[in-house]
Amino acid sequence: MAEPLAPGATIGIMGGGQLGRMLAIAAARLGYRAHVFTPEAGAPASLVAAETTVAAYDDRAALAHFAAGVDVVTFEFENVGLDAFDVVEALVPIRPSRTVLATAQDRILEKSFLNSIGVPTAPWMPIRTPADAEAALAAVGLPAVLKTARFGYDGKGQAVVREEAEIAPALAQLAPPDHPFPTLIAEGFVAFAREVSVIVARDAAGNRAAFDVVENRHVGGILDLSIAPARVDAGTAAAARDAAFAIAEAFALEGLICIEFFVIGPGEVLANEIAPRPHNSGHWTIEACAVSQFEQQVRAISGLPLGDPARHSDALMKNLIGAEIEALPALLATPGLIPHHYGKTAIRAGRKMGHVTRLYPRGELPDEGGIAAAFRPALG
Repeated sequence: MAEPLAPGATIGIMGGGQLGRMLAIAAARLGYRAHVFTPEAGAPASLVAAETTVAAYDDRAALAHFAAGVDVVTFEFENVGLDAFDVVEALVPIRPSRTVLATAQDRILEKSFLNSIGVPTAPWMPIRTPADAEAALAAVGLPAVLKTARFGYDGKGQAVVREEAEIAPALAQLAPPDHPFPTLIAEGFVAFAREVSVIVARDAAGNRAAFDVVENRHVGGILDLSIAPARVDAGTAAAARDAAFAIAEAFALEGLICIEFFVIGPGEVLANEIAPRPHNSGHWTIEACAVSQFEQQVRAISGLPLGDPARHSDALMKNLIGAEIEALPALLATPGLIPHHYGKTAIRAGRKMGHVTRLYPRGELPDEGGIAAAFRPALG
């Protein structure tokens, strides 16, 4: 195995959002510099990075200059054209690999990959032309959801179809008549008990580590709350963890990934999405574990030993969306709450502005009433 990156080495981060911000902070803690590549001036990650390149993702000269000045490249945002990574990879290693990124960018590649290694998913079919839609929806059954095959996140690029009359409006929403038809997938609804996720890391030597499975609740397609650990039986947690490890091995992963699952019964999970980077549902690890998901990512890509992912506390993590960030003074004044502000100044509906965590002794997560009250009175 290659020697770890020496202290003072520079980690390149593609993307300038809050995940990159927390990744840069973790890198600094371990003695590394972070160089962020982002098209957005004043992006959250650039506010804490040692260096920032502000340029478009298709600026080949800027990409080459960026790659020439770093020792390894990772990404906090996967919706970047693969051409950008081709330029970078010619000069410096990318971890996780371009293959992992390409698979996670495309729902058809992603679902095909998962099924090929024996990880079950909800029923799905590709839609490459408008004429494919009716047959695809008939194959997966109604109700179903239409999704763009590429570049969708936080509920974007999706439309629910409950009956045949809704097919045409859904297609018009995702594929406006005056635009080229995008490749879509039709995905059948499944009766799930909970949504959960698991974050795993793997290094070049094949060492692996998994954080505890967490339970996630979404509002409007955006993660609202994560509960760590997930309130599932041991067999279900093991099924999710084992599937995540299988995915990491199939990729020969060097880095960190998050897999989102639907729990459909005891010991039964269906994979929903792969995120080849730190994930919103892992923010609780910053306070509840000795090694956060962000530090684990840095360790995995830099050749350092993976850290122990065990949690020392149970946790609730609540996203602060849009105007909820205005409660920051009240959150700071409430004992037991640990808020994070991402440094974004423009407040918009649906925009992730920060998050807040509350810790509990292991085994002492509150009941539903306690969960509902966990962030009161600060958040109402």
